[in-house]
Amino acid sequence: MNGQIKVWDLPVRIFHWALAVSFAVAYAISEEDSLRGLHTMLGYTVLGLVGFRLLWGIVGTRYARFSSFAYGPGKAVGYLRDLVLNRSGDYVGHNPAGSWAVYLILVLALVTGVTGYLTLNEIGGEVFEEIHGAAANAWLVVVIAHVIGVIASSVAHRENLAKAMVTGYKRGAALATTPGSAAGIGVVVAVAVVGFWTWSFVIGTAPGGPDAEKTALEHREHDEH
Repeated sequence: MNGQIKVWDLPVRIFHWALAVSFAVAYAISEEDSLRGLHTMLGYTVLGLVGFRLLWGIVGTRYARFSSFAYGPGKAVGYLRDLVLNRSGDYVGHNPAGSWAVYLILVLALVTGVTGYLTLNEIGGEVFEEIHGAAANAWLVVVIAHVIGVIASSVAHRENLAKAMVTGYKRGAALATTPGSAAGIGVVVAVAVVGFWTWSFVIGTAPGGPDAEKTALEHREHDEH
């Protein structure tokens, strides 16, 4: 019999929501010169989170590892076809379509973060700035498709997948292997993110810090030139 089992460990859940918030806010304020410091801070946060997820995808718990959702594109297309026909199977971890959303988001997040850093440091001229904007827009498209997919899968399987990413529990028959150290690592990730944000405000690289006004002025002068 299927019951509620722990699938998503705390590190995965912290990563998921911290990345979602960082991207959403950074994208929303990307055209605001006065909030350039906050945008930059969130960009560094994205790079740090992606770096952690790549590592956790190798050494993490069972359903956090990339090997647990290494599906080919044909499998993803087949899953979407079966979803439309209301005959898709249940997956304890990421389903084939969801796995490709994860891959694309990680790649686009990395490209967006790196090109943002290059643009901030005036490396490569306008080329990287254009790539930065294109990657961010592509990321938004993937996120929208991912959200639609989560809603469709939740309805098809009669299970709230968004809630599962909050609680960590999903319906399944197999026991997930979650080492006791995973919760501690999740706390470390959360503390690292909050600590970095606090430090950024204190030293003035984000709006609200002592040098925020100076930083915004420097960016405005650069844009005028």
